[in-house]
Formats: sequence, structure tokens, C-alpha cells
Amino acid sequence: MSDSEAPPTKRARATCDTEEESPLDVFSKDILSNPEKYATAYSEAKPYSHGLLKGLFVDGFAEKVLDEVKHNLKAKYKESDLFRVYQSMDLANLKADDEKEANELHSTIPSIMKLRKSLYSKEWREYVESISNLPKGTLTDQVDCAINCHAKGCHLLCHDDVIGTRKISYILYFTDPAPEWVDEDGGRLELYESFEEKSIEGNDKSHCKVPGTNPVKTILPQFNSMAYFVVEPGVSFHSVQEVFCDRPRLSIQGWYHAKELPQNMEHASLSQLKKENVATESKGFEGDFTPMCCKKSEDKKSDEEQDGDEKFKLSKDDFNFLSNYINPTYLRPENITDICERFEEDSSVQLRHFFSIDIEKNISKLLQKEDLNCNIGKDKPSLDYKIGESSDWVSRGPAHTQRFLEYVGNPAKTVDGKNDTCGAILKHLKDHVLQSEAFGRLLKAYTSLGMPLGYRGRVRRFRPGLDYTIAHYGILTRQSVLDATVCFVAGNGEQSVMGMKEEITEDEEHDITWQSDDKGGFECYIAADDDDEEDEEAEGEKKKEADDEYNEDDDTKLLSVSACNNTLSLVYRDPGTMRFVKYVGIGAPSSRFDISLEYEVEDDDDDDEQNENEEDDASQDIGF
Repeated sequence: MSDSEAPPTKRARATCDTEEESPLDVFSKDILSNPEKYATAYSEAKPYSHGLLKGLFVDGFAEKVLDEVKHNLKAKYKESDLFRVYQSMDLANLKADDEKEANELHSTIPSIMKLRKSLYSKEWREYVESISNLPKGTLTDQVDCAINCHAKGCHLLCHDDVIGTRKISYILYFTDPAPEWVDEDGGRLELYESFEEKSIEGNDKSHCKVPGTNPVKTILPQFNSMAYFVVEPGVSFHSVQEVFCDRPRLSIQGWYHAKELPQNMEHASLSQLKKENVATESKGFEGDFTPMCCKKSEDKKSDEEQDGDEKFKLSKDDFNFLSNYINPTYLRPENITDICERFEEDSSVQLRHFFSIDIEKNISKLLQKEDLNCNIGKDKPSLDYKIGESSDWVSRGPAHTQRFLEYVGNPAKTVDGKNDTCGAILKHLKDHVLQSEAFGRLLKAYTSLGMPLGYRGRVRRFRPGLDYTIAHYGILTRQSVLDATVCFVAGNGEQSVMGMKEEITEDEEHDITWQSDDKGGFECYIAADDDDEEDEEAEGEKKKEADDEYNEDDDTKLLSVSACNNTLSLVYRDPGTMRFVKYVGIGAPSSRFDISLEYEVEDDDDDDEQNENEEDDASQDIGF
């Protein structure tokens, strides 16, 4: 059929195609004329091959793209343990072959559609190959990109981008050009150095590549620029820093694909997160459980001798010891009975104001002091990745699974003196109280799970703008455990009073912020995906969705526990459940300090289907 015989719409499209300029015409001639310069910089870059093209597009083109994004596209909010983002449009799945839809797209977002075509044209792909030192023909014409908006508080934690045949990752920045983006605005691309770490595979020790705890290179999201880097399993670890300012970080994130999968796929971060046997430090805790002695208090009867509420009574020795630290309300038999009933019903319970008021006040004062010394929290930009580190507080990674500080100091030298620190007191409470036989017996009364057989745990600090843990299979346990976490944050530790009072105090405002979960810091329990990873058919069905950088996975949320001052959270966790502490944003009222313990518990023969109600997301708060 000739053009004169073709329908009007097709004839118009044909005319447009013949008059269309070269796909390279949208790119700056200065960029196109000097590929050797960028290829050299790319190969010499550290910690792995990457580059930055500034002034990428011809005058006015980037502005047109920005204008179309702002005025013609809508964004969908997405969040998981790994990210928070607004995704505007998936450019990979447009129905470009549908004539009606194609015409609509070319009419409403002509510059974006022109950019999409140029980015995956043969000419531009060959240019990308030249500046990435790749053989000609390496990159295919597979379109894989999306428009993303990182508003204030949005972030993307550490990962290596390895999915399928991805070869080169790129980010086109369309942030507002004025004022110029600076470090204090956040949103930087963060690059990590990787190193080998031993993991346990059966009876053999193997090596996997993991990222360091902190990034070693950052790149600002400057308007009209493109950052790009090689996608390599266990090497191309990167993250998007939280956006600190009120301006959106607009970008097009995409990938160029090769014809074949990369080598060493077992090192990919997604593969590592799916392994139950991972590097030791990546696990929630290091080492085995420490046995808990099970000596019986002299005036305590055996379980067989106890009946009714008597089994919930503490011995005189236990009561005298625990009452020095724990709110006496939680030591009364009638309240212990209530706690046990709620725990048996829901497999979890939260106890507000768990430690005594004196301990609570002292820790709250010291917590505030340490945050002031570090100048973090309450919307202060976090630019120093090592803030708060010392000989007592050491950073824990690797960054693709976690980042936080752990207290490793000696509490004995300060806990009774005037030079108390928050970490020292928490370590003392962990070692002297929460790991004691008396507390083990209290847990038995609270939960009916039997006397704990052992324990393991740590004192942690999650700094605003820096710290988090990621849900991964390496934290799965072989048997059910009892999680006991005591959290300390700014605030009264009370239920939200929003809407109930005309004026609220600063501490009440902090409580509201934590309970909203908007600034992170909450602990979330999710069910691990038990699908067969080697099921090729299932993998094929998921491939399209997996190619989305911001894919919200199918893990089922079981329970979410908001950060709350001086609150003990008890959760019975079975082997198929993972947990994570959500990234703490800079808008959080304070750091999250906590004592996190796992207790090895006896199997309860009478507790056949205690966890059938796991899908119930409600947790029980008790504050007598």
C-alpha cells in the first residue's frame, strides 16, 4: 500500500518518520565527540567502573522532559524494607505497537517518547558500548526503564542491580536546575566497595562478595546528567541516599541488557538474600545460643506442684531481684496472667514502660545527649556515615543486609558512676537482667513457652538518615524462637493523643511520629516466600515484574511493631518468618536504641497450631 492509499493516521505517521531527525540529535555534541575521554574515566573509576555525563542533552531538551513529567504523569507510592519511592511511568511496558495509544503518548509526552526511542536506538547503544569499553553489539535493544520520583524521605538501600541480563545501569537526572543540588539536599548516588567474606554452604566454606558498611563514593543528582556503571554480581553495590530537602529528585532509571547472563550470578545480592547460609556478620546475631542455667529458686515449687494462678507468681528471690529494674506492675501475678493470655492468643505482646521510671528517665536523658553530640535527627542531614562510631560503638554491615551501631564496650566501669552512657546502661540491663535466670522464669510465665534454654543478643543504635536492617533468608532460624526487644526512643512511650488534645507536648509529638511509622524505625515481621527457587516456570512468570527496580515483593506482612520508648516487645517467631527494622529517616525524633535478644525455647506439645492467626496484623499493647 502506498502512502497515498494509506489511512490518514498511518500516512501522518509515515511522513513523521521520514522527517524524523537522527536519534543522536537530542544529545550534546560535546558528549558525542569525545567518547575516548569518558571511556578512560570509566575504566579508571573506583570502587568499580562508572561514569558521569554532565550536560548530556542539547539545550532545552531536558527542560521539556522535566515539564512533561511534572504536568502529564501521575506517580504511585511504593515501599518495602529496601526502598521508598514514587514511580511515575514504566517506560519498558508501553504499548508502543498499539496505534491509538502510541498516538496519545506522542501527543501528551512527545519529548519523553523521543528520549525513550533515542536511548535504545542502535546509534546510542553503540556509543554507550564505546564509553563502557564493551565490544560492539554487546547491548541489545531491550527497553528497560522507568520514571521515578524520590520525594523527601524517599530512599533506596544497598543492592547490586543484578537481575537477568542487565549489563549497564544508568540514571538520567531531571532535578530542578535552580537552585543547584547540593550535598545537604541528600538523594546522592552512593557506591560501595566490595570484598570477599566467608559463608557456610553445607559443610564447606565458600566465599561471597559483599559490600562494605559505608559508601566510598557519592554522586550528586545534577540536572541534565547521566550516571552509569557496569552491572556485575557482588560488585556493583550502590544505593540512593534519602532525600533530605523538599524538592523532588526526578530521574529515569534504566538498564541496557546483554544477550547472556553475567558470570558469578551466585554473588548477586538477590541471590545472597535468598540464601539461608550467608556470611556470619550478615545474620541477625553472631554465633550460637549461650545456655541459660536452669537452677530453681529455693522457695519456688515445681510446675507440677503449682496450680491455678500460682504458676504465674514469682519467687521471693526473683521478685526482689527483678523489682530493682522492672516496673513492679509487670511482676504482679494478676497482670502476668493477663499478659500470658494475650500472648497465647496472638503470639506477641508489647509492654510499655517496662523498666522502672528511674531507668527510663536516665536512658531518655542520655539518649538525647548522644544525639545532640552527633547532631542527628529532627531533620538534620546525615552526611557523616561514621557519626557515633567509637571504640564502644562499632558499625555492623554488610550494607546489603544491615547497617547500625553495636555497643561492645564494658558497662561495668561506668554503670554505677556519674559517667554513665546510654550504651553502657543498656549493655548492663542486657547482661545482668535480660539474660538472667530470674528473667527467664518471668518469660516462661509471660509466654507459657517453657524455660528458655539459651539466649543471644546485642545492644544496637539506629541513627537517623543512616541505619536499617533488611529481611533476608540468612536470619531464618531452624527452630522457633522468642524475640525480646526493648526499644528506647525520644517520647513518652504512650499511645498517640492526636485529635484528643488541642495542644500537645514535644514528647507527645514524638510519640505520634513514631506511631505513624512514617519516619521508619519500626520492626516488621514477614513470611518468607517458600516457592521453589528452581521452578523455571514460576521464575518465567515473575520475570517481567522482577525487572522493576522497585518491585514490591510477595512477602506477607504478619506484624509491625512501632518504635516506642521503654517498651518490651515479645514475639514468638517460627522458622518461616523474617524480620527487619525499617530505615530510620532523618525526620525521626531520635536514634532508635534497643536491646535485641533471641531466646531458644522449649517445644510446647500443647501448642499445636498457635500461629494459625499469623495473618492477623494486630499486636497487643499493655500499659498498666
